[in-house]
Amino acid sequence: MEKVLLYGFGNPARGDDGLGPALAAAIDGLALPGVVVDANYQLTVEDAAEIAEYAAVVFVDAVAVGPAPFWFSRIDDGSIQSASALGWSSHSVSPTQVVSLARDLFQSRVPAYILAIRGYAFGDLEESLSPGAQTNLTEAVRFARKALVEGAFDAYVQEHGHSATGIPQAA
Repeated sequence: MEKVLLYGFGNPARGDDGLGPALAAAIDGLALPGVVVDANYQLTVEDAAEIAEYAAVVFVDAVAVGPAPFWFSRIDDGSIQSASALGWSSHSVSPTQVVSLARDLFQSRVPAYILAIRGYAFGDLEESLSPGAQTNLTEAVRFARKALVEGAFDAYVQEHGHSATGIPQAA
């Protein structure tokens, strides 16, 4: 069975920025067959090697703007090609840049998606989610479980997605 990587990222010590790791922990606890879960504070260039090994990858992050409770989008080829032309820092790498590196360095064609969960409180050092973010997380976990079990990611982009130009910036 081909494996899917769910990769939550964000800083749990910054309130709602911890939504990505929180969803990753919830999905990991479900032990879904064929799903590998990873989480970290931020993406790094080394993640390109990891994602190249999977049939699909779903990046999960918090966003400060955009629809609640979440949105789901595919990283399109045009964005990936643009990312390979951009400069980057090893301290701040976007999902699109990680996918671009996987293609450039490992000839990976892994389909990649972003699950962006709407958060509200990001600035303070707070190791808990706001009530609104907790509600959104519950809905996002329900969605992610269903999407991962069914594996019909592109169909869900139609239902819950936004165009690449409408993607809100991550927190």
